[in-house]
Amino acid sequence: MSLVQRALICTSLASFLATGLWAASRPPVRAKAGMVVSTNPYASDVGREILRKGGNAVDAAVAVGFALAVVHPSAGNIGGGGFMVLHQAQAGKEYSIDFRETAPASAHRDMYLDEEGKVAPGRSTVGYLASGVPGSVAGLHLAWQRFGSGKLSWKDLLEPSVRLAGDGVEVSYVFENSLRRASRLLSRFPESKRIFLNNGDFWREGQIFRQPELARSLKLIAEQGPKAFYEGEIASLVAEDMRANGGNITLQDMKGYRPKMREPVRGDYRGFEVVSMGPPSSGGVILVEMLNMLESYPVGGLGAGSSRTVHVMAEVMRRAFADRAEFLGDPDFSTIPVAALISKEYSREWKPGLRDTYASPSSYISHADALGFEPRDTTHYSVVDADGNGVAVTTTINGGYGSGVTVKGAGFLLNNEMDDFTSKPGTPNLYGLIQGEANSVQAGKRPLSAMTPTLVKKDGKLHLVLGSPGGPTIINTVLQVLINVVDHGMDIQEAVDAPRIHHQWLPDRIAAESGAFSMDVEHALQKLGHRISYRRTIGDAHCIMIDLETRIRFGAPDPRRGESKASGY
Repeated sequence: MSLVQRALICTSLASFLATGLWAASRPPVRAKAGMVVSTNPYASDVGREILRKGGNAVDAAVAVGFALAVVHPSAGNIGGGGFMVLHQAQAGKEYSIDFRETAPASAHRDMYLDEEGKVAPGRSTVGYLASGVPGSVAGLHLAWQRFGSGKLSWKDLLEPSVRLAGDGVEVSYVFENSLRRASRLLSRFPESKRIFLNNGDFWREGQIFRQPELARSLKLIAEQGPKAFYEGEIASLVAEDMRANGGNITLQDMKGYRPKMREPVRGDYRGFEVVSMGPPSSGGVILVEMLNMLESYPVGGLGAGSSRTVHVMAEVMRRAFADRAEFLGDPDFSTIPVAALISKEYSREWKPGLRDTYASPSSYISHADALGFEPRDTTHYSVVDADGNGVAVTTTINGGYGSGVTVKGAGFLLNNEMDDFTSKPGTPNLYGLIQGEANSVQAGKRPLSAMTPTLVKKDGKLHLVLGSPGGPTIINTVLQVLINVVDHGMDIQEAVDAPRIHHQWLPDRIAAESGAFSMDVEHALQKLGHRISYRRTIGDAHCIMIDLETRIRFGAPDPRRGESKASGY
């Protein structure tokens, strides 16, 4: 994308944010058969070609996942983990796969505290101690084994990523600037500096970026399957690098990793069925809880972007995130009251304190009695095939470029996912989230996440495939795209482009995209007691809508990061 094109999109978006006119940055991409939407054009095109060769949505999703590990190293990964929610059209069923990272066997509750019992700065976010055992390779392989079309081999699905890593990709303006912004982190580790910073000379727009070590790792995985990663040469390289640098992950940790099939979280909102990811992701639970609270308000009638709509949304977000802090964690280690939190009855527990006339101070809100009744750098992609199967995948290495560590000889970055545990209950993490004991560090445990890959159905038919990166803002991004379609009648590109807000209970403020509010709306919200801060963007949603009558697929890439693409046929 040229500088002129970027400027036009930014000007258009800023104009529509300031005026409240719901004009999309571009029309959604139309297709009659298959559609892939991701943050990178190379990856979207890989997925489309897999669909054209006879692969189904899961085949394409697997190929896109590995392609993103090459072309989007800040978040695409084989050194991290994620979640997948999928819809099988013929059976009319949904499934979810948890391939979240796990804590190494030597991990313990106080491992990120100093001698005084305080959180040691950087210990859970930078370097070898910050990484959990990666799950992406095992998770994508499980998806292909159980739900692939059977028409394409595992090697077929990895061939594009091997080629992209070996032959190289052209450095874009966006990628050059991403690497420069991460240079302080990446320069701390020799392999990362050599590969991603060109030995300190920086990669420049138009150059060809090749990754021969990563190409070799991907080729091993293509030929030998996940065993190459978890038991073979790659696992040995991870364990050796960890041992040499004071890390925790051992060869036994790698061998012991297993992805898990999980029961999706389900809810309904104004006649639409919502299917999302359950714990250890908080995304689906909190999304459904917020929708339950919003259902009693005439959101559509209040108007998109009005002070009343923003007020109600912020109050709902505030309450749901208080519950997230208290109740959610890895269900294999804690009792999580999922059924209570997503029930309509529970949402009514919050209703008496939610007033139209003032903002509820977060210091007065802890959580309702759920037990009485019984989620920075990440990437999302969406796929729909010709048969109507749909897949929503969100993967992460947590912070941009993860821990900063590139495995010597293997060519991929490791996550800093251990920061998604609570290093100390009540102490904010990288994203300012307050978390409870249910998410404390334990060996083999999976950290709580905000990732929210989501499907929306109407009368049994797949209608929306949704998701976003963005740490805790993920859940609220998915919420807003969904209500923009259902309540405000927007097309999917309008729904993705519309300005976003975020409230996560603590800190007690509304975060909003720059220019999201007119002066009148801002003043009205301040009079209600809301504090407002601004940031450039919130989320990076890549979504698909299927027209319920014509079954035309509409792909909506998010313009916020300037490089996304919807690729259909």
